[in-house]
Amino acid sequence: MPEELSLPRILPVGAILFQTLFLLIAIAIEGYVLHRWLKFDKKTSIFYAIAMNVFSTVIGWNLFFLIEPILPLQAKSELMSYVFFNKFTNVSTQSYIIFICFIMFFATFLLKFLLLKILIIALDEIGKKEETPTTQREKIMINEKFKLQNTNLVTTTLIANSMSYTAITVVLILRNLSPVIK
Repeated sequence: MPEELSLPRILPVGAILFQTLFLLIAIAIEGYVLHRWLKFDKKTSIFYAIAMNVFSTVIGWNLFFLIEPILPLQAKSELMSYVFFNKFTNVSTQSYIIFICFIMFFATFLLKFLLLKILIIALDEIGKKEETPTTQREKIMINEKFKLQNTNLVTTTLIANSMSYTAITVVLILRNLSPVIK
């Protein structure tokens, strides 16, 4: 078996468990927001929240594993130190992490919005088959309706993503404060 495909000798169990916790938190919060703002039933909103978060997590990890091999050695060691030991060896790394987190937030927001839009179109939740408009006024009204729905999806996705990121940030802060509390 090639060395690139072999199983690692050390598994980051803590990172895996925290990723699972973050997914559960995000799915619960975003499902509630979708149910409340878009007026989906609970089952549909939870389905959309699961799909958005699992797909965006898989895409994010794949992107991470594509970028990680080209990182400089210092960045790799900092990353491994944080994943395995929850600490940074270089103080300046935290400013880079904050910048990367902002990029991740907006990238995740765009990805979740696109995934939600694709799911809604694919499952035909918003665009129910209506009779074709005959007058110019009907065409304008339908166009305005789709613009309003699109704006509502953007706003709802932004609120859901913000709330889930806030909850995850609180969990991370509590995780970092736990040695201080003891």
